[in-house]
Amino acid sequence: MASIRSRNKRLIVDFYYMGKRCRETTNLIDTPANRKKLESIILNMEAEIRLGIFNYAKYFPKSDKAAEMVALNDRKECINTNVPSFKQFATLWFSEKEIEWRDTYKRKIQEIIDMYLLPEFGTKAIHVIKKTDVLAFRSSLAKVTYGKANKHLSAARINSIMVPLGMILKEAAKRYKFDNPYYDIKALKQPKTDIQPLTLEEVWTFINGVREDYRHYYLVRFFTGMRTSEIDGLTWDNVDFNRREIVIKQALVKGKIVPPKTQESYRAIQMSPWVYEALKEQQEISYRRSDYVFCSHTGEPLDYNNVNKRIWHPTLKVLRLKKRNAYQTRHTAATLWLAAGESPEWIASQMGHSTTKMLFNTYSRYVPNMTRQDGSAFEALVNRSQITQACTDKETSK
Repeated sequence: MASIRSRNKRLIVDFYYMGKRCRETTNLIDTPANRKKLESIILNMEAEIRLGIFNYAKYFPKSDKAAEMVALNDRKECINTNVPSFKQFATLWFSEKEIEWRDTYKRKIQEIIDMYLLPEFGTKAIHVIKKTDVLAFRSSLAKVTYGKANKHLSAARINSIMVPLGMILKEAAKRYKFDNPYYDIKALKQPKTDIQPLTLEEVWTFINGVREDYRHYYLVRFFTGMRTSEIDGLTWDNVDFNRREIVIKQALVKGKIVPPKTQESYRAIQMSPWVYEALKEQQEISYRRSDYVFCSHTGEPLDYNNVNKRIWHPTLKVLRLKKRNAYQTRHTAATLWLAAGESPEWIASQMGHSTTKMLFNTYSRYVPNMTRQDGSAFEALVNRSQITQACTDKETSK
């Protein structure tokens, strides 16, 4: 049974929990009224201990022993129920799933598990995790900051952290027959992708103003819509001058050649005359030096962070073009193709999209500004119809 002691005029609770003696100093001054108050609290504590629902951290949140006792309780729960801890099951789940993933995705999931999920849920028996725990964890992610500017995690980043948590809990719930605590938790709403394509005039301004040894690189980016990882990983064996095609079947991610982002990303991009000429000229420069179409002076593939810092952003600044990220070259290709009236199905295939839905959702709002139609095509159609009808009526009245 717990007892009350006093030290330095502060009341202390002396009790046993999980076979260990615990002595916790309270904020209560040693007075008869506070002793009576503490006796009531102790009665609740002892009842919860007997029922197996005692939460050490709830009663003593600042205690050095709180984390230790929570971990002990979690291990006891795992032993008594023969259900693994979150860490044990997450390790098993990862070992079973990794065969389905490419290396970059495996690293991403492992990083999320190690950095975010295990510190929060690691020692808990997986079946005792409640929906309230999951929602509280997600709320805590919104308070995380990073970098010198102390930026908060974006909704997209929080969603990406929550995805493996949901997958782990769903699989565990099926195997150990408990209600999935992730059920019915929706992803956070994400703001639409910030699209800032360049106009055709701005494209040529950039190409003509960029450093000469990067002119071909950016011309190909602007007129093919290739992702950064695709153009940086492009090798000469995937450039077919006879068919005038660039074959996308690999990408460069964190210095390693990996498969493309999605199944639809495997594709053949048609070379426009400008792209064909640029690649022909580039062949004279780098073909004998490297397997990579665009490479450093040592023949190594380009480091996109270095290129962005040394070439992309300084060039925008010197040419007084609006600041934007280099991925806008891909968005620019899509909007220029749409503005030119190319088939949406063809554009989707060139971009590596499975359908035209993403194409219209992402880019269509920019087309009127570039074509300067803004509904005038429909107006012209109606006007032509009215003129034709008027001529018909006139002929009829004769």
